[in-house]
Amino acid sequence: MLTFTTSEIPHSPTPRMHPAVILACEQWRCPADIEYQPLTCAATIYCHDVTSHREACRRIQPPVPPASCARGRCRALDTGRAGRPARFCRPAAGPLAVLAGLWLALCTAVGPLYWDEENGTLAHWNWANTAIFVVSFLIYLGIITLMVRFAAGQRILPRAIGERLRQHQRNSGTSRPAADQQASQPAKTRRTVRAIVTSTVTVLDRWITRGTNRFWKLMLVFFVGWLWVPTTLLAAFGADLRSQIREFSWAWNQWTGLKQPYIGFFSFVPMDIYPTAHYMWPSDPTYLTDQHNVVLTVFYGAMVTFARHLTGSNDAGIVTLAALQTLFAVFCCAAAANRFLNRPWIGKTATDSAAPPQAGGLARFLILLFFMVCPLAVFSTISITKSPLFAFSFVWWFSVWYELVQTWHPAGTRKHPQTPAIATPVHLPRHSFIAFILATSVMLISAKYAWYIIALQIVLALIADRKRWATYVVALLIPTVLIHGGISFAISSGAIIGGDPIESRGVQLQMIARVAQRNPDGISDEAKKNLAPVFNLDQMADAYSQQDADPVKSSGIQAKKVSYKWRTVTPEDMTNFNKAWFEIVKDNPIIALDALLAKCFGYFNVNDQPYVSMDYYVASDYVQKNSTWIKDYNHDWREHIAGFTRVWGGIPVLGWPTHGNFYVVMTLLIGAAEVIRRRWLTLMTHIPLLLLMGVMITAPANNFERHMLPVAFVFGFVVLTYWRESLAERQRQSATLH
Repeated sequence: MLTFTTSEIPHSPTPRMHPAVILACEQWRCPADIEYQPLTCAATIYCHDVTSHREACRRIQPPVPPASCARGRCRALDTGRAGRPARFCRPAAGPLAVLAGLWLALCTAVGPLYWDEENGTLAHWNWANTAIFVVSFLIYLGIITLMVRFAAGQRILPRAIGERLRQHQRNSGTSRPAADQQASQPAKTRRTVRAIVTSTVTVLDRWITRGTNRFWKLMLVFFVGWLWVPTTLLAAFGADLRSQIREFSWAWNQWTGLKQPYIGFFSFVPMDIYPTAHYMWPSDPTYLTDQHNVVLTVFYGAMVTFARHLTGSNDAGIVTLAALQTLFAVFCCAAAANRFLNRPWIGKTATDSAAPPQAGGLARFLILLFFMVCPLAVFSTISITKSPLFAFSFVWWFSVWYELVQTWHPAGTRKHPQTPAIATPVHLPRHSFIAFILATSVMLISAKYAWYIIALQIVLALIADRKRWATYVVALLIPTVLIHGGISFAISSGAIIGGDPIESRGVQLQMIARVAQRNPDGISDEAKKNLAPVFNLDQMADAYSQQDADPVKSSGIQAKKVSYKWRTVTPEDMTNFNKAWFEIVKDNPIIALDALLAKCFGYFNVNDQPYVSMDYYVASDYVQKNSTWIKDYNHDWREHIAGFTRVWGGIPVLGWPTHGNFYVVMTLLIGAAEVIRRRWLTLMTHIPLLLLMGVMITAPANNFERHMLPVAFVFGFVVLTYWRESLAERQRQSATLH
């Protein structure tokens, strides 16, 4: 084994050639392993002195690199798509990966502290937490390193093990008839069993691929695989659906001329449940709000009201909604799986050279297994809680982005004009274009934060793919303007009541409430004075729970802590809120940091059990006790299914795939690896996943599984994308070196 070490890596004359060092022999090409160090711009090249020749290898040194590379600020050329240089420095990718590992390690290390809800605090950090932090960081950094090395075609296993495996493969593939004749009977039996297993796996791979190579076949698989859910469990729901039905009923009563209470000290209407500050209520009575997105509220409420008119109860309408959502989930997941697994555009408009064009049987089996078995996906099909609807539409939307990336062409410049073959942009097929519009629209009506995600994607898409600007304007911008703009206009005109701004201040409220509970004397008189018109600090302290900010916001029915003075607060009272919050945080930094971490660490800690899991909605009191006849249909079966998933989810390691935080953590690690590999175009389509993680941090509750559904649903597709792009990258590197 001959070892060559370069001090720096020069620029490559063509994209994706790194390092730009060519190994050659006088007569034969020499196989080599290249270890690239992205932080130091250095590489170690291990040249295998094979037995076929003994000539010494000579290194051909390319042109001298510019001074910027020697200073460690080399301009990256690897974009994840050939032909478009990135404008970022490779050394900047390493710190981002380190930051991701540090954040995940911190969330893992603080878990044991905050599991003690009464006394847990960072002030109790000890050597055990330090050990957990260090070990976790090394594990996460190791996973990132393995993924990066896999993408670069470098060694993943130790060299000795790798050599032994390669030797075993060479020996297995060598025909040795004489040895076979002299082999013992056990050895022959082992070879026979191995041949049978290999043949069986090959047949299964072929049949799985054939059974899922069309959209309609995938739809049939999802429909049959999920059919037992709506037929045996009927529906799953919680307080949100009840609130939406109640809200629509009050609005319907108003439209039909029934007199009802509105604003009053002794009145208690649906808007007082969330609650929404009275200063936001229009002078003319209205009972529709945008708390749960008004479009869904009207649709759900109208469906249930119509069923109640026909049957005398809400249950038939709820079951109908669950069945419709199941069909929608079948369609969305089948459409997404077809794009990712089959890539129907290959051979027509694709520019990606990754091989094979279609996913193999193992990838198909694992992705379908997740959707068929994982409680996150199974229970979401019938959960009428708005988040599953957003998640399934997001999967559909995410798959169209993949098609856009796969058919992307770089825009030409004056210095580097396009060739005629790629001068014309590749437009989406009509069905994909319509799917893009519909998926965007469903996302906008199912989650209020969707428009933030879509707005950022519009900007990024117009920068990265400006040739297809019309696609993004029609499919993203226009639906956002119509839906979000229309709702905003309805709020400003007094037709509906907007959501209370206090809903977006969950992190601030938790910090103030924790200080009020743990150190009330640490709040200055000025801060108390500024908060007095908005919050009752004593009630705030009593209502505080580190897992959920809703009690601090006075959410709930009449018997609740009135910490938020929603009846009397005014917009002027809120002007000093941020000032009071900042002063409290400044005076109590450890407690404030405790409040932040305790509210969100569970989303990034695979060892933390969910605060509210998806099985909760299957066997909630709203289903099992307060429904009319749903509670009597398979009551024990519903409890058994929910109990089984809780037991499964509670098993260390084996239960991780049943919880959303496992997929959040792994997706963040893959994103860090993509940054290091500089796959900027792919990262552009994965930015929504990072934004969704930000939504988790600002969400009212910690480790609320329904907020993690979109990330979990697309995780298999993200892994498949990373594998394909890594394979394509390794193929290009191999072609460059050979």
